[in-house]
This record gives sequence, C-alpha cells and structure tokens, in this order.
Amino acid sequence: MLHAVIMAGGAGTRFWPLSRAGSPKQLLALVGGQTMIQQTVDRLAGLVPAERLLIVTNQKLIQPMAKQLPQLDAARILGEPCKRDTAPCVGLAALLVGLNDPDATLAVMPADHLISPPEVFRAALQDAAELVESDPTRIVTFGIKPTYPAEVFGYIECGEPVAKTNSAFRATRFREKPARSVAEEYVQAGNFLWNSGIFVWKAKTILNALAQYEPAMMDHLRKIAAAWGGDDFQTVFDREFSDIRGKSIDFAVMEHYPNIVVVKAPFTWDDVGSWQAISRTAGVDTNGNTVQAARHVGIRTTGTIVRSADDHLLVTLGLTDCVVVHTPDATLVAQKHEEEAIREVVKELESRGWREYL
Repeated sequence: MLHAVIMAGGAGTRFWPLSRAGSPKQLLALVGGQTMIQQTVDRLAGLVPAERLLIVTNQKLIQPMAKQLPQLDAARILGEPCKRDTAPCVGLAALLVGLNDPDATLAVMPADHLISPPEVFRAALQDAAELVESDPTRIVTFGIKPTYPAEVFGYIECGEPVAKTNSAFRATRFREKPARSVAEEYVQAGNFLWNSGIFVWKAKTILNALAQYEPAMMDHLRKIAAAWGGDDFQTVFDREFSDIRGKSIDFAVMEHYPNIVVVKAPFTWDDVGSWQAISRTAGVDTNGNTVQAARHVGIRTTGTIVRSADDHLLVTLGLTDCVVVHTPDATLVAQKHEEEAIREVVKELESRGWREYL
C-alpha cells in the first residue's frame, strides 16, 4: 500500500515578517485560498487516504496544524522535539509506518511546494510506486527541468534511461546549490534536473540505507519507535531525538546510494522558497509588480512584490525590484536581490532578544 509522509517542520524564515515561529510558511496561504499544508494534503486526496498519511512537524505546531487539517486523526501529526533536518524525519516516519505495514511504499514530500495539476501529480506518484514495486531496492525521486540557472536548488545528473521510457533515468550524481557559473553549465548540458525533494521508496529500503550510512542515527530512531504507544514515549522521543546529529536525507543517503532513479516530473513545480517565488506563481501586473494587498497605490513602482494581510493602505513610490511586506507589528522593505539575507534579520532580532517579532 502507498503511504505518504509530509515533512512540515521548516521555519520559513525567508518569508519573515509574515512567517513566524507560531505560523511558519507551511501554515500560510501564500498563493491561493488554502495554506501550503492544506494544499499538500488535498493534492493527495483519492490516492492516499487519511489513515495512511503521516505529517511530521515540530511540537509547537501540532495544534495549529491539527486545526487546519480537521480531517486527520491527531495520531497522524507527529511533533519533533527539536530540529534535526530531514534524514531523522524520514527514518522515524519509515519506522512508524513499518510497525503496521512492514512492506509499505512511502511517498515523501515537503509541505511547502506548489504543484499542479494535482491529478498529474497523483498519477506520477503511482508510476513511481510501480517503479519501486518492480525493484524494491530502488529509490525514486522527481527532477524538474530547469528553466533558468538557479543557485538555490540542488541538481541531479541523469544517466541512461530506465524501463524503456524517456522520462526515467539512472541518477548518476547529486549536486547541492551551485554557483551561478556552474548552474549555467548544468542547464546548458541538458542532462541535469532540479532536485525536487520528493521521493518514493520502500520503508525497508530507506531504513536499510540509513542503517548502512547513518548507524548512530538509526540507533536513536529505533529506540523511539520501540517506545511508540507506551507511557514513556514522549520522554524517550525527547531524549533520543535530541541526541541525534542532524543531517539532510540528500547528504545522508542520496549522495551515496547506488540504485536511484530520477523521473522527469510531468507536473509544474515550485518550492516557494522566497518572496520572489510568489511572483513566479501568482503572476505580475503590467508593471511587473505582484500585489497581494487589499489597498495599494503604486506610483512609478516596477518589479516589486507588495503584501499586506489586512486593509492597511500601502503606498509605494519610485520603487524598483523591491519586496514590501506589512504585518500588524512589523514591516519589511528590501531589495529583491537581498531577500536571501532576510535570515540575517531573524538572527539580528534573536540577538537583540526581540522574540516577540519572531
């Protein structure tokens, strides 16, 4: 049976001041009327029922996430006690799903992607699951055809075709976020895809891989899984998970595992990693502006993103390529090319002790 694991523990600091500790990116409606987590869950409807869906987030977000997803049983939302990156998240989810379905196939995905159309995405997951069933030791991931030399995405190099198709290839190497000159080489080469961070695999396969490459991590995760359902679960979970040395699943497994297939995604995809992604997905007006505000007056304003969560009037005058975000207690005005540095703002607020703005 196909199960789904949604990784929903990110902080979304690049969307400050809209994204905060208690309401990070995945709980926000950045594009469309639904929040990112709601869109991700709904995208799976008809393919993965609620009882085979597991959301892994952090403990502070369990209640707000449950409020947004009333169709899910409380046991389907797991809260990590601390941030330890994606490999421990993936490993623990595979162990817990495997308790009831040892032969489970897992589709693993982040909570903050925009993907359309949903029916094409579901069909692609089914096709990936069939690739896994035909070779249970196989790991399948989705790659996105690059549209520009992005420096903020990882890349996957494609080798020979798999299963007599022109959309699935052996993955020969993974490359993390490259310098622009290298990204340009990848795009020009034509055999590199963006790494979407969406995976399909057997629970047993990813657990065996983690046991091989990250045995210490797996020791902690097995203790947590063994305590599942017991009175001391939370105590064991807090202790063992905190002792894990965090690592991404790309570094822990994908860069080492020999049997990986990358499928060229038939769906449109954006990871919505920063404010500029809003322009890509929500579109721009005749002046190149993206405006998400009830009241905005733009005079000699071009290429600018404007966002306000209420009826506050925003006036922009003589701005070019800026980001302007208004919230009730904080306002951001930044050059677009500086948006990666928004994380520096968050660190500065932390250093000043102004946690009410985080």
